[in-house]
Amino acid sequence: MKTKIGRTLGQLTVVAAALVAVSVSAQIKIAQVVELSGGGTAAGSQYRNGAKLAINEINAAGGIMGKKIESIEMDTQSQPAIAKAMTVKAIDEKVTAIFGPVFSGSILVSQTESQKANIPNFTGGEASNVTAQGNPYIFRSSFNQSMGMPKVANYMATDLKAKSVVVAYVNNDFGKGGRDAIVKELGARNIKVAGDISTDPGQVDMSSAVLRIKQANADALFAYLNEEESARLLKELRKQGYDKPMVGETTLMGAKVIELAGTAANGVRGHVGLTADAPAFKDFSAKYEKEFKAKPDHNGIKGYFSAYMLKAAIEKAKSTDGKAIAAAMKNSCFKVKDNPGILLDVCFDDKGDIDRESFLVEVKNGKQEVTAMLPMINKH
Repeated sequence: MKTKIGRTLGQLTVVAAALVAVSVSAQIKIAQVVELSGGGTAAGSQYRNGAKLAINEINAAGGIMGKKIESIEMDTQSQPAIAKAMTVKAIDEKVTAIFGPVFSGSILVSQTESQKANIPNFTGGEASNVTAQGNPYIFRSSFNQSMGMPKVANYMATDLKAKSVVVAYVNNDFGKGGRDAIVKELGARNIKVAGDISTDPGQVDMSSAVLRIKQANADALFAYLNEEESARLLKELRKQGYDKPMVGETTLMGAKVIELAGTAANGVRGHVGLTADAPAFKDFSAKYEKEFKAKPDHNGIKGYFSAYMLKAAIEKAKSTDGKAIAAAMKNSCFKVKDNPGILLDVCFDDKGDIDRESFLVEVKNGKQEVTAMLPMINKH
């Protein structure tokens, strides 16, 4: 009798284990390889939170094709070598997709691994060369610098009527890519670059950089630094009484910069691909603030978008195979009416670069105020 009972229990154990295996295999596993410590913490944490919010919503609504998303988090420590190692670890976990890194220098290194494994890789990196590597599995959640900078240069030429601009940038892949792109666009509009000033990643003392900005005596400043450095620069500019227009592309007007810089951010203006203060993102912003007790910035929207974009691509491909997902996104457009979570209509080209509407903003009373909405760059 005991033998029979033992045999029955053993069979039930096997059945239970099989059911667990089926349950696990029915999940879609993704890895968030992002900056959760180091110099990119502000950007990486926002991106992670945005994706986490979307994943929770998607799972609560039944998942993707009936499969729930399982998310694992890996900290790049804001270092390219660690980002690469974490990407390899994510591949070993047999993930369907990878979100991150956000920093351009890290994704430039890590994407070679996700490409070899045929895994779609969403990134917040904006450096132009991120999508110039011929990787069919890389997809942006934000503009390529070469798409955002023409809009900034148009604004400075047309609205500010600037004849000369001083350019300040952070000396990393992100900053150098932005510097090269804006200098090219300014030259195309006959705007003189009166000063070309680099700062170090993580630089604390901005006094000498600001002194050089003032000495350039240009009609306007274009600043392109990471979040923490941007805030320090703005504080020092105010301290030294800089009174010319201060213009940026996305980062300089970001929520984290405004939080860190305080009143020093008021009056900053420029182009943003995404802003939590735009009407299109009102519901998302409210949900994010309720969940994380903080205001989202463009990185939070990028993460949220990435999760819903993966959902839309899998549903279009009717497959979780990496090659099928990538093929479903390349040279394709996705509409909000069909995929509400992507927040704005979006198109991808054959390189994984993104096109969608964007915004001109000015910081007033501690928040971004949208002054104009700009159409997609290309007709689709």
